Amino acid sequence: MKTSKFSIAAFVIAGVLFLANLPVSAQQLASGPAVFHDIYHDVSAPVSTYPDAAPAASTRRIIRPLPQRQVPGVVSGARDQALQPFSLARVSATIGKNFDGLSDSSNGAVGTFVPSDDNIAVGATQVVETINSAYRVYNKSTGASVLGPKQVSSIFTGITGLCGQGATSPNFTDPIVLYDKISGRWVITILAVNSTFTTGNECIAVSSTSNATGTYHRYAFSFGPNLLNDYPKFGVWPDAYYASYNMFTPTSYAGAKACAYNRAAMLLGTSAVAVCFTKTTEFSLLPSDLDGATKPPAGEPNFFVDLFNSTSLHLFKFHVDFVTTSKSTFTGPLSIGVASFTPACSSTSFTCIPQGGTTQKLASLGDRLMFRMPYRNYATHESLVITHSVKTSTAASALRWYEIRTPNSGPSVFQQGTFGAGSTSLWMGSIAMDKVGETAIGFSMSSSTMHPGLAYTGRIPTDPLGTMEAAATIFTGAGSQTGGNANGGNRWGDYSSLVLDPSDDCTFWYVNQYIPANGEFNFHTRLASFKFPACM
Repeated sequence: MKTSKFSIAAFVIAGVLFLANLPVSAQQLASGPAVFHDIYHDVSAPVSTYPDAAPAASTRRIIRPLPQRQVPGVVSGARDQALQPFSLARVSATIGKNFDGLSDSSNGAVGTFVPSDDNIAVGATQVVETINSAYRVYNKSTGASVLGPKQVSSIFTGITGLCGQGATSPNFTDPIVLYDKISGRWVITILAVNSTFTTGNECIAVSSTSNATGTYHRYAFSFGPNLLNDYPKFGVWPDAYYASYNMFTPTSYAGAKACAYNRAAMLLGTSAVAVCFTKTTEFSLLPSDLDGATKPPAGEPNFFVDLFNSTSLHLFKFHVDFVTTSKSTFTGPLSIGVASFTPACSSTSFTCIPQGGTTQKLASLGDRLMFRMPYRNYATHESLVITHSVKTSTAASALRWYEIRTPNSGPSVFQQGTFGAGSTSLWMGSIAMDKVGETAIGFSMSSSTMHPGLAYTGRIPTDPLGTMEAAATIFTGAGSQTGGNANGGNRWGDYSSLVLDPSDDCTFWYVNQYIPANGEFNFHTRLASFKFPACM
């Protein structure tokens, strides 16, 4: 079958070359605050009334390219100084729910896609999953589907601009779903692009109630013609919905954009603005995303972090003022030293993860931090946790992770570690902490003798700092992804998601992809919950 691709060659070449040559140390060039008014807003009909995805079509689509950046300062062959030197007992968290989610065939008449862009959010009674480019709502107690699959784009049918292209358009990607625990609302976002992938609109829907199958306040935002807001990542904060983008013109990289969307207005369904800053020497910033029942101290800024080089992270503080937008600030960077690392697959264009039964390698995304960056206020301290993929001497990829404390006053690494599993590659991680300080990471695992599967690890507060307990398997795939790099055979996930159930603040929920049989454009997803016994 024919593979349909967007006309993006110039964008790919220019973007990758620019990113590969980002300076190690350069004066931070910032623009902003820039204010963007929504180009459209209204209230949808109940999404339960929109048609489900039509029967699957045969068209295959690589939804977008993957611009990459060589992380500066890498020392070839250097030993990972944070590599966990010993194994602990099997992770004590045990699995609760474990069931199949959406698959590539869920996209219906739009066709099949790579990558999967799988994502999850959990509310009081429902679970919402998104992929490229469908969504489904599940009953949290039973795992049964209560809505969908439907196209994420169907939520925005009739909106002005690119967001209103309709549920049969393939020009939607990078969906994110979050549960705003403060208000009990759902936030669903997706990037809409033009046919040449040179201009993007951000489409944002905020549920009118706690029911994910009901009505939504719908918004469309444009950052201007010939500007693509690629790889959006979102976080919930008391004063705003924060987002990050990698910005591109048709010929070059234009910097990392950080935006604050007016949460108060969007909860009401009134006209909203985004206040944004751009940093030209940063790439793939992650905003902090509030976990737990305790809010950050009043007036505390949102935090944005990225990988700056092989020995440091950059942290920025975003304070937004929607009354007098000119008073908004995006300060930083604050450099946070970390143990030196080599990004996974950095010497092979970030594609080197082996799979069983095929020579096709998978992309590591080792040039960036992985979604999400959860924030917690434990009263005695505040923590951010982050993970990314690094090379070890025995595997193409392992999981580097950090806990950063006091982010608003002298941020520093409280603990860090690199968790590996011998010759098995671990990547596509997502990290979170529960209310008692237990940490978990969900991830993909694969080797030359193993098809890609899903697993998790974790630690309790009494474990030695910088260590994780031995991993437990969620699901073992029965196949590997094939097809060649030109046909997207190397594209895996782009991100996964580990979140906390707000009902008990103890139960972790994770989603990631697997392949049921050797092939291309045939990903499936798996949802699982697990919990440590001491968290009550």
